[in-house]
Amino acid sequence: MVVFSALNAHAENMTTVIVDLSYQNLYSVPRDLPPSTEALDISHNRIKRLTYDDFSAVPALRFLNASWNVLKEISSDAFRATSQLEYLDLSHNKLQNLLGQHYLLLTPKLQFLDLTFNCFSAMTLGDVFRSLTYLQNLALSAEAVKTKDFRSIANIQLQTVFLQLQNLTTYENGSLRHVRSEKVGIVVTNRATDRALIADALSTFNQVELAGINCSQNYLVEYLRLKPIIKATHLHLTNMEMSWDQATDLIDVGIESSVEHISVYIMTLVGDITWHDITQTSQLQSFSIKHVIVTAAISTSPDVLYSFFINMKVENLTVTNTEFVYMNCPRYLSNIKMMDFSKNLLTNSVFSFKGLECKNLKALETLILRGNRLENLKELSHRVQYMTSLQHLDVSFNLLMYKEEFGDCQWPLDIVHLNLSSNSLDRSVFNCLPISTETLDLQNNQIDSLPDFLLRLNALTMLDLSSNQLLDLPNCHFFRNLEVLLLSDNSLYTPTMSIVGSCPRLKAVDVSKNPFMCTCALRGFVGLQERYPIKLLHWPHFYRCSYPDSWRDTLLKDFHLPDVSCNAGILAAAILCPAVVIAIITLALCKQLDVPWYLGMIWQWTRAKQRARNQENLEGLQFHAFVSYSQHDADWVKNKLLPSLEEDRTLRVCQHERNFVPGKTIVENIVRCVETSYRCIFVLSSHFVRSEWCHYELYFAQHQRLSRGSDSVILILLEPLPQYLIPSKFNQLKAMMARRTYLEWPQDSNKHKLFWAHLRAALQAPLPPQPNHSLNP
Repeated sequence: MVVFSALNAHAENMTTVIVDLSYQNLYSVPRDLPPSTEALDISHNRIKRLTYDDFSAVPALRFLNASWNVLKEISSDAFRATSQLEYLDLSHNKLQNLLGQHYLLLTPKLQFLDLTFNCFSAMTLGDVFRSLTYLQNLALSAEAVKTKDFRSIANIQLQTVFLQLQNLTTYENGSLRHVRSEKVGIVVTNRATDRALIADALSTFNQVELAGINCSQNYLVEYLRLKPIIKATHLHLTNMEMSWDQATDLIDVGIESSVEHISVYIMTLVGDITWHDITQTSQLQSFSIKHVIVTAAISTSPDVLYSFFINMKVENLTVTNTEFVYMNCPRYLSNIKMMDFSKNLLTNSVFSFKGLECKNLKALETLILRGNRLENLKELSHRVQYMTSLQHLDVSFNLLMYKEEFGDCQWPLDIVHLNLSSNSLDRSVFNCLPISTETLDLQNNQIDSLPDFLLRLNALTMLDLSSNQLLDLPNCHFFRNLEVLLLSDNSLYTPTMSIVGSCPRLKAVDVSKNPFMCTCALRGFVGLQERYPIKLLHWPHFYRCSYPDSWRDTLLKDFHLPDVSCNAGILAAAILCPAVVIAIITLALCKQLDVPWYLGMIWQWTRAKQRARNQENLEGLQFHAFVSYSQHDADWVKNKLLPSLEEDRTLRVCQHERNFVPGKTIVENIVRCVETSYRCIFVLSSHFVRSEWCHYELYFAQHQRLSRGSDSVILILLEPLPQYLIPSKFNQLKAMMARRTYLEWPQDSNKHKLFWAHLRAALQAPLPPQPNHSLNP
């Protein structure tokens, strides 16, 4: 089956049509390809031959991957219709004789060509390669390499040439001198042929990558000692297996050579690890080692391994993807400017010297500790406080936390860029930040709001709070120079406009991917970009209504409500004028039809029913209310609800933590509390509807309501709780919220007294006196 997809190209209005036919068990190229196809993947099939008819219908083809087939023949006119071809991968096939690749004459714009893992016995490139003047990347493999093999590309300047020579049997000295390329990558044989091959590579190319060197290979060390004839400034070593002594000798020799940059990817250390003093004189500018596998035995202390790397005389040091749990501080004043220790197992004890804070990294400007196991932000600040030149600090993807009781943080004075994303930080982190910070990344943490008082970050220009739990836009009272604020993927239902007045320099805001409640309160925010010089990033496609259902998935730019629905004056006039007319007509009709007499009768009946209700049986009740809530809302219940209801000691409230009877099951305790309480108060929130025990308490209270009356249940709404957020198992709660009025916890503190007065009034009842032992029967 043909699979199509569109990818964004360089221009916004352009797309690349990709046809993926890989792993289809094909024996030939299908003839029904779309004419607009620009990229075709026919890899991992059983195709033996390519002809003109295979591609005659796709003149726009630029990318062709035909690797992992069984190609033995490609006709000379195969690409006559695809003169725009730029990328061609023919690796892992059965092509023979590099001299006979005549189809390349019809690919003048080819930039990438991979012919590795075919059946070429000799590396000799035919004259057809002279036509590939745009070629930038060339990958080849053969069993024999001779001095004349690359003459046909001597005038072509390449970026990279890759030679898969794992099966090399013959190599003539000087064979690479006709290759003009900035970088060469070679998979070595670990045989005698490597000696001349490595020598040619190091003396011909600026960047040399060698893959597959093992313990028996010492030619590289020998040749690095020959400084005058080495041209290479960048040495990349991939998939090495060496003993500790061989590895340290190699690094020492590399440091002393003219090589300026050494990078190692996948190194397996075997044998014993012993103390080794690093060379103190060096021309090396950067050293990088990624993915170290230590099978060696450390004969003395782990400090041997850590000290070797931290004491290297380089400006840029990278040690990533290892199992290092610690890193020493340098013994002497270090000139390292950039240090990357990402994706290790480092903990809070990193960077100490004999138990003291590290003072030997004063030149360090950039420190990356991404993806480790750091936990305490305050302790981290103390670890880096003497890195006086530090400007860029990345400690994302750790386990960092900060609580105000931890104490003050001590940061270097010049940190400009700080990345604290993907940790476990809450709002208190704003009291543990370097005041010099200009860009601060706090995305993917647990921040629900900004504290009322925090450090003044007058230098801050960019703040990223994406993927947190914010309920509203923060103001800029403590960072007045903020220019960019990122708040995507939070819990902003109806963001307010207070940000406009408090952020005078704000230029761009990202509030995309939030669950917007499209009501009158949101109208001001929708017009933000039109009325103020603030750009909404990712507008309008990532701004959609989540609630109410009638506006769900509607773009905010298409959300409109009439003025009469949102303007109190207009709405009052629209209601009062007809209401006055109707009232006059109603009064006239009432007098004419004796309505006052009927109303009097209804009033008498209502009073009779009220008197009957007041005689309800209160025998056996011990509490005025039983409180049901989620543990996540326990602070509000304990610190606000209970003190406000029990302050005058006239109301008795049942709470599970103090009134559940030990020894009884949770269900038995719930039933007892519901049956012995005059009212049941349910504290509703997003946490409540995720609690299984809250569901049981609501279920029993619902049955009790049927016998005692609808007023036995009181609903308190702590936060907006749209119907679509309530699970289906809470269908009784949905019905109750739809039929009856619930109390909403006001955010305005001036309304709290009225809230408590209404709640206490609803709970008043002359319960029987309670003996001292009645709490636990």
